[in-house]
Order: sequence, then structure tokens, then C-alpha cells
Amino acid sequence: MQLLGLFVLQSFSKPEIMKKLIYLFLKSVGWEVIVPNEIPEKSVICFAPHTSNFDLVIGKLFSWSVGRQFSFLMKKSWFVFPLGYFFKVVGGIPVDRSKSNATVQQMIEEFEEHDRFHLVIAPEGTRSRVPAWRKGFYYIASGAEVPLELAFIDYEKKQIGIGKLLYPSGNLSADLYEIQQFYQNISPRYPEKYNPTNF
Repeated sequence: MQLLGLFVLQSFSKPEIMKKLIYLFLKSVGWEVIVPNEIPEKSVICFAPHTSNFDLVIGKLFSWSVGRQFSFLMKKSWFVFPLGYFFKVVGGIPVDRSKSNATVQQMIEEFEEHDRFHLVIAPEGTRSRVPAWRKGFYYIASGAEVPLELAFIDYEKKQIGIGKLLYPSGNLSADLYEIQQFYQNISPRYPEKYNPTNF
């Protein structure tokens, strides 16, 4: 057991080994990892469907398996000791979600401060069914002048990955329609909580 523990610790200290191990683990439990041909320096990653906490677990394993560091938004109230330190290490960014406009501007400024930055946002905003998706992810990408990566998790096909790269055109309606079409046939863990048709 001690040798196994030492092997795991050494693997996590070597990113390439860790990446391969996690990729093989996902494959061994039946998940297919979908990776894009083009990886931008900066992007907003639209992640859907989001109907379960398990989405975050598989999502994090995906990011490790492809060797990419993703940041994500979390309620500011979660960033208290000792959890706050952990959340920051794994990419969490504290925000006050009651101030949506301030959050958009905060994230645009965050993009300006980094040479490489990938921000994951679940536009549903919650694991429960919502009447419409929030558009903040689009406004951030547009304001920061970065592309959108359309990431998905499909429980029926057991696929997770990034399937499309979309550069905001300035035509909000046309871009949102294209995003809707992409997510239309993705199968969530809990279908009754998923509404991909409205913005």
C-alpha cells in the first residue's frame, strides 16, 4: 500500500503522467474524452447540461486528463477558511452573484490580466430546471473579445469534452441560436432538470 501511495504522489508531481493516468481512468470506466483541434489562449467555456454535482467531478477529471487549467465562478460566501484556500487552488473565483453586471465586468478585467485564461461557466446557473439560461457567459466572451468553447457532458453516450469553438459575431440572436442547436440533443444525468431551448 505504501508503494502504491508513493507512486500516486509521484504521478501527481509529474503533470504528463497524471494526465495519462486520469485519461486511462476515464476510459476504463467507459467515458470518451472529446478534445478540440484548436485550443485558444483564452476562452469562456460554456458548460452544459448541469443537473448534478457529479458533473463537476467528471468535468474536473476531464480538465486534468487533457492538461488544461480551468477557472470557474463560485459564490463568495464559500471562500472561508479552510475551504477558500482549496477552491482557489483548483481554480475557483469568488463572485457576488447578486450583482450580475459587476460580475461580467470583473471577469472581463480578469481576462485582461492573464496571457492564458479559460473560464468555465454553466449558463443554467443551478442544477435545477430553469425557464431560461443566463447570458452572462456570452457577454463576458464578447466584452473580453475571446471565443466561446462549447463544452458538454452526455450521460447517454458517456462523452465529455469540447465540441465547438464559437467566436461572438455581435449578432446575439444568431449566436445564441447556434449555441442552442449544439446543446439540443445532449443527454444530461437528470433530463427532467434540463431545459436547453430558452435564453
